[in-house]
Amino acid sequence: MPISDDDQPQYSVGGFETTHATDFDQQRKAAEQRAVIVGVLETGDDLSELRELLRTAGVEVVEQLVQHLDQPHPNTYVGEGKLQELKKLCGEVGATMVVTDDELSPRQERNIEGALEMPVLDRTALILDIFAVHANSSEGKLQVELAQLQYNLARMRGLWTHLDRLGVGGVGTRGPGETQIETDRRLARDRITKLRRRLEDVKGTRRVMRAERARSSHIPNVALAGYTNAGKSTVLNALTGATVGVQDRLFHTLDPTTRELRWNGRTYLMTDTVGFIRKLPHHLVEAFGATLEETVIADLVLHVVDASAPDDQMAAVMVAVNDVLKDIGATDNVHVLVLNKIDLIDQDRRDELWARFPDAVQIAAGAGEGIGTLAGRIEDEFEATLQPIELLLPYAEGQLLNELHKLAGDLEQEHRADGVLVRARVPRALAGKYDRFRLQPLAPSTDGDR
Repeated sequence: MPISDDDQPQYSVGGFETTHATDFDQQRKAAEQRAVIVGVLETGDDLSELRELLRTAGVEVVEQLVQHLDQPHPNTYVGEGKLQELKKLCGEVGATMVVTDDELSPRQERNIEGALEMPVLDRTALILDIFAVHANSSEGKLQVELAQLQYNLARMRGLWTHLDRLGVGGVGTRGPGETQIETDRRLARDRITKLRRRLEDVKGTRRVMRAERARSSHIPNVALAGYTNAGKSTVLNALTGATVGVQDRLFHTLDPTTRELRWNGRTYLMTDTVGFIRKLPHHLVEAFGATLEETVIADLVLHVVDASAPDDQMAAVMVAVNDVLKDIGATDNVHVLVLNKIDLIDQDRRDELWARFPDAVQIAAGAGEGIGTLAGRIEDEFEATLQPIELLLPYAEGQLLNELHKLAGDLEQEHRADGVLVRARVPRALAGKYDRFRLQPLAPSTDGDR
């Protein structure tokens, strides 16, 4: 079902019109934004990912504050004393906003904003703001809007507190503010239902197109997955010769991009997917299920990792990616670890990574180093799933011969009086399609059908 770019919600929340990218966060933006970032950590003081997110959003980080707790304070995120310290710090550095490293509950957000008397943004709102800017396709915009509505639904009450009547309940205490809140919530819930339905339609359409593509061409699918800014788009460009936009910022690629890789006579479809991050809220994973589905259905997943990152950061992002892949059910397909950006490390570090990850492929996609090795690894992974067949195709079956060329790449063929003798290797799952032309019976599987 096609999606129109004009299919935008037109309802009023809190007195302003909303579109696919709601104005909730945009209204908080000034011409020059200076943020103090705040985190609650058990140990350490690493808020580097939050800094990168803000850099991507165009916000200057002027200071950071970390409190060591087992978990955030339920009312104010940080403790009362730390909150006063934060207010003083914001005044000293001229901050215009505060950004927290975790998602805030509506109560936490209201309490912090009331105490600091300035806008407070949490990690989820920041990510949604970046998503809204980077979504280019109609589907991506719908996914962003769905995630924003789900996030904002519980926070609508704050938009109408100026209309609430004082009282402790009972007859006469229901104000127009409460009525408007319920109206807005109903409209938002209706829109969420509509968006989910439209995204399901998109998923269904993609499923049909994918089945048709598999029926007609059987081209292997390879998905690029990994932490955002690991260089997946650069890998796609290096393998396929594409010119997908690449920038040093988080979530530069939000909509999936598919290009063809031709290697040794065989064609592969390479898909670059949205990058993952640590602490990715579950409802964002749910909203972007249609996009992440490309990873689920891929025959092979290339897990791209920034080899120049410190050990602790590399381990953390690999766990984050694997957790999301597990959540979306993409753990059964074959995975290959790709260590990118090795041109930024010395030989000793490369040797250390070889020892730790002997099955990984080391590349420098930007410099073109190791790309042939990676393409060869892709070929090897698919070769392991191929079944040798010998066929005699009548000359009237020229279409099947063309199909075999696309499916098997290089193949042997010998012209005879009664047809074309073909020797090729094809995916075992598809070998049965050619049984009626087979000269030798299909051998039983002995390799576990990987």
